[in-house]
This record gives sequence, structure tokens and C-alpha cells, in this order.
Amino acid sequence: MSTETETIWVTQEAYDRLVAELNRLKNEVLPEITQKIASAREEGDLRENGGYHAAREEQGKTDAQIRQLEDRLRRAKVGEAPADDGMVEEGMKVTIRFEGDTDTETFLLGSRELLSMDSSVDLDVYSPTSPLGQAILGKYAGETATYEAPNGKQITVEIDEAKPF
Repeated sequence: MSTETETIWVTQEAYDRLVAELNRLKNEVLPEITQKIASAREEGDLRENGGYHAAREEQGKTDAQIRQLEDRLRRAKVGEAPADDGMVEEGMKVTIRFEGDTDTETFLLGSRELLSMDSSVDLDVYSPTSPLGQAILGKYAGETATYEAPNGKQITVEIDEAKPF
């Protein structure tokens, strides 16, 4: 069980996806695994029954997924998607450029839970409480922000774009 107490801000859509996944695991996947275990038990000696051990392992993984989803849902706070006004807020896909660099970096400012149900999205996630997150929060596209890296170096970034995720 997670010991984190940090609130997870999610949209209603993301919350509904988490609930749907939890229900699927509890009402479809777990009963199937329970049936596999029961069938394997009927075969006799469990010490050398590969099907039984595989089903028990699958049950353990599913139980862990259920606990993780329940924890996320307990900590979830449903909010509106941020406005598409160019201001950096939690739940935004932000594109920045580091000072002196021509390349950009795009990431989600928020919690990993916003991405967890969509494995096709390949974005880094930065917490709004991270040094970078704190520096850019409330800034608009075109503005710059400076933050202190863990090594003590001051880093300046320019915000190219901030769009709701």
C-alpha cells in the first residue's frame, strides 16, 4: 500500500477511467483467476502444479494493481481541466526551451496518474512541487523562469507553450 498522502489532481475523465479499470480487475479479472486456481486445485498435488503457481502469481499481481488503484482513487481530487489560456497549471502539457539551447522539451506538469491509463502517451511527468514545476507554475507562454537545480546551478527556461493535457 502506498504511503504517499499527496493529492492527485485528475479530470473527471481520468477518474472515470481509473474507476472503470478497478471495476474490471475486481469483477472480471479476479474471478477468472479464482476459477483458474480452483481448477488447478482439482488436479491434485499443488507442489508441482505449474498452472496453480502461475495463477497464484497472477492473483498477487492483480491484487497489487487493485490496491494501487484504490490508493490512487482515495487520493484523487477531481477538478476541471485547466483553461487553454497559455498559463502553466497542473494538468498542462508544457513545452520549454533551456536558455542557450535550440531544442525544446515537452512534459506533463502534474501526476503520473494522468498518463497511467493511456500507455500510448510517451511524456515525462514533472511534479508542480519540483523546482522546475514551482518556477514555471503561473507563468505564460513566452515568459522565462529560473530555478535552482539540485547541484545549486541556476537554470533558466523559456516557456514555449502550455496546453491542457
